[in-house]
Amino acid sequence: MNPFLPGADEDTPVFVISVAAQLSGLHAQTLRSYDRMGLVSPGRTSGGGRRYSVRDIALLREVQRLSQEAGVNLAGIKRIIELENEVDALRTRVAELTEELAHVHAVAEQAAAAIHKSYRHDLVPVRQETALVVWRPQPRR
Repeated sequence: MNPFLPGADEDTPVFVISVAAQLSGLHAQTLRSYDRMGLVSPGRTSGGGRRYSVRDIALLREVQRLSQEAGVNLAGIKRIIELENEVDALRTRVAELTEELAHVHAVAEQAAAAIHKSYRHDLVPVRQETALVVWRPQPRR
């Protein structure tokens, strides 16, 4: 949920570049530069104006932190962001596959239960005896 705009989520692009710059603690020109580099990709209006979401603001702050505190260059930051996005996508896919697998297991268990239910219950156990029979063919005449 977007704390600044009730009813909008954190991906809803709502902030103009000046507000995004103020919220992120960066200069508007820096935001434009980050957009050109592909570090942060804000939404666009029909007229081409940038609109930043709460998630974009958080990402801008993270870019600034990595750059200033961790000393990572912008190319490294871009790679970090790409890898984090890939990890998020893979986690989502793993969750989807785990859910699908659980569903398949449930269906398989139901099918096995139905098969076991269909077994005849009027069969009588027979005592088993073990016997060994040796067969020796008769010689041909």
